[in-house]
Amino acid sequence: MNLPQLNLAQLRTFVAAAEHASFIAAADAVHRSQAAVSMQIMKLEECIGQPLFIRHTRRIALTLAGETLLPYARRMLQTESEAVAALLTQEIKGRVVLGAPDDYMSSLLPPVLERFSKMFLQVEIELVCVQSTLLAPMLRKGSVDLAFVTRSEELDGTFIRREPMIWVGSEKHRAWEKSPLPVALYEPGCVARTNTLAALAKSTKPYRATYSSPSLLGILAMVEAGLAVAALAECSAPRHLTRLGQAEGLPPIAPLDIVLVKGGKSNSAPVEHLAREIIENLGGQAKLRQESVGLTESKRKMG
Repeated sequence: MNLPQLNLAQLRTFVAAAEHASFIAAADAVHRSQAAVSMQIMKLEECIGQPLFIRHTRRIALTLAGETLLPYARRMLQTESEAVAALLTQEIKGRVVLGAPDDYMSSLLPPVLERFSKMFLQVEIELVCVQSTLLAPMLRKGSVDLAFVTRSEELDGTFIRREPMIWVGSEKHRAWEKSPLPVALYEPGCVARTNTLAALAKSTKPYRATYSSPSLLGILAMVEAGLAVAALAECSAPRHLTRLGQAEGLPPIAPLDIVLVKGGKSNSAPVEHLAREIIENLGGQAKLRQESVGLTESKRKMG
């Protein structure tokens, strides 16, 4: 039995059409004419012997065959991209020191670091896991090349994403029912702490700060023991904790802006490639439009 051979160029056009639900938009995405896009889709449909789209007047929709093919097509294109990147980047060598708070390091960065390490086999990555407030002087000294941090007056760079802050507590202990409300906070100077206290100040709910820590693990220990509630970045809030809000009398909190800051003396190829990977992969998930396509240095001229 002769199986059909899938064409990557046709699959690329198919994925673009599926994601945009439009041949016109797909033509812009793959830099081809609308006629060329239609022709590629027709050839792909002839190859597999099934229609991939239901054509409407102004839009298109995937058929069952199209829905089946889409995840495979994406994986094939991803594999192609990784293969090309591996060939083009195999000569790049060096070391990158990346700093980030423990909540961002554990919840957001692992997929990017895994992908980067597969493409740049000869680049060593050293991780410095400390709070954003401690990374500013490390950037100035040059002991950290890149910092994935919460934006503040002292730290500003390429916008990556806006992360909501949410209240969490232990359902077993229900600390949010106590008065005054026991609250576990990050260390002084931290933007998350400032935003949390500002939200509490605007509310009428009495509270007391029972614990302060630079560590996410320390705060989680207090919450899980029922000794406090806490406000965390949504990305780092464990699923087993109860999400709290206005129904429990807790005020909304301003979100955190996550940025990528490059040290002034960090201009090596490995640093630039890791920065690009972080921006392209995590910036693509941003809830706001990315503010810059290139890295900017700290407003205080790090280094």
